[in-house]
Amino acid sequence: LAHADCPMAAAVRVGTPTRNAEVIMARPDGSRFSALVNIRALRDHSGRIQGAINCFQDITGRKQVEEEVRRKTQDLEDFFDNSAVGLHIVSGEGIILRANKAEMDLLGYEPEEYIGRHVAEFHADAPVIGHILQRLSCGEPLDRYPARLRARDGSIKHVLITSNSRIVEGKFVNTRCFTTDVTELRIAEEARNASEARLAATYEAAIVGIAETDQSGRFLRVNDSLCRITGRSRDELLGMTFFDYTDPDDQAADAELYVRQVRGDIENYTTRKRALRPDGSVRYLDIFSSSVRDSGGRFLYGVRVAQDVTTTKQLEDRLREGEQRMRDLLEALPAAIYTTDAEGRINFFNRAAVEMAGGTPQPGDEWCVTWKLYWPDGTPLPHNECPMAVALRENREVRGAEAVAERPDGRRVPFIPYPTPLRDAAGNLVGAINMLVDISERKRAENAQKVLIDELNHRVKNTLATVQSLANQTARHAGDLQEFLPTFTGRLLALARAHDLLTRRNWQDAPFEQLVHDV
Repeated sequence: LAHADCPMAAAVRVGTPTRNAEVIMARPDGSRFSALVNIRALRDHSGRIQGAINCFQDITGRKQVEEEVRRKTQDLEDFFDNSAVGLHIVSGEGIILRANKAEMDLLGYEPEEYIGRHVAEFHADAPVIGHILQRLSCGEPLDRYPARLRARDGSIKHVLITSNSRIVEGKFVNTRCFTTDVTELRIAEEARNASEARLAATYEAAIVGIAETDQSGRFLRVNDSLCRITGRSRDELLGMTFFDYTDPDDQAADAELYVRQVRGDIENYTTRKRALRPDGSVRYLDIFSSSVRDSGGRFLYGVRVAQDVTTTKQLEDRLREGEQRMRDLLEALPAAIYTTDAEGRINFFNRAAVEMAGGTPQPGDEWCVTWKLYWPDGTPLPHNECPMAVALRENREVRGAEAVAERPDGRRVPFIPYPTPLRDAAGNLVGAINMLVDISERKRAENAQKVLIDELNHRVKNTLATVQSLANQTARHAGDLQEFLPTFTGRLLALARAHDLLTRRNWQDAPFEQLVHDV
């Protein structure tokens, strides 16, 4: 500032006064300071300017304070406007006086749509904002008070409001409110609560027993089904370990597996054990045990699912007994019996089948237990064309067939097969069963009968020839019919006595003297 243009020069020249002007003054040593200047012209009685008076004071300290205040104010303004948390100021009448960018972004309003409006317009629940304003007007602070705000797009924002009141001379002036958006947290919490509710409902509604246990096996939580299965109340179970109701013979196996699970050697395991009920009854349980661990892999608790399989176990036992009885029955039958799978591989045979085949069938043998097969006329019968192969291939019973089995020792056994397909509940072919009836005795009987019939035919013819000869001879020597009849009858009786004698001697031999005597 040139000396000719300074406030003092203006006062001396034209009498211009200066009131509380701020200037910066430089000292000869180069340092500077701020000064507050007041200048007034001095005049004589006629009003002419005689000079001027200048009163100035060093205000460097005050300027430093003002600068500090300005800087802090600027920082506060920046903090308010650019804070990551929504901020707004509400007057004592409930009018929004100011709001920062985070608050605008949270709700989606423009400043002119939000500032100057009553705060109740943006709250979804009138009783909530009424309670908030009532508390703040009484000077009570709010700490993370839950509320719901209505955004510009119509959505609802879940927020937590932290606020206190500014009261001057006992009068409520305004409030300073921090608005924390917890919408996503609330949604996640509601989803978690719903999930926990569903889990709890499933937990209690499950027909299987479910329990949570600590590392020693003590129950932490049980459902109603486990109480029903074990015959104990919830309080009783929560004072026990799962070993306490386990049959002593099954405790060691379950304990060893659970220790390995807790240690982390295995994640889960399945076992079947017997549970002893207070009434003395025994229940068979299938246990599936798994672990819940923290992010560091530390064991928190075990989850054990217990399914009562007592009825299933009884059915399995009866089924095994029935299967054993059936095997015993098949083993006791004199007929050769064997079964195959759907591909024709033999999977069962009885002792009679081994005796008939003259050897033990080997794993993987197909269709038949015998070494070689023939048709009744002696022509070879390929194994893949045998009645059992046909029954499997065409999925039907085969009846009325005959075949001949040749044993490794060369003996041939005639038999009748009865191959029958085996089907599952859906009607799908799963294998077949075959019974081979040895008809060797029948064949021998048939052969003996044929020989006997041939012999009988021969002897009847011989007898008829003898009778014919007797008739002819008697007729030649008889004078008339009266003489013929007694003679012919006597000779027939003699022939009959000779046959009686041979019959008594099984037609083997007869003493000649006896024959002459009888005849």
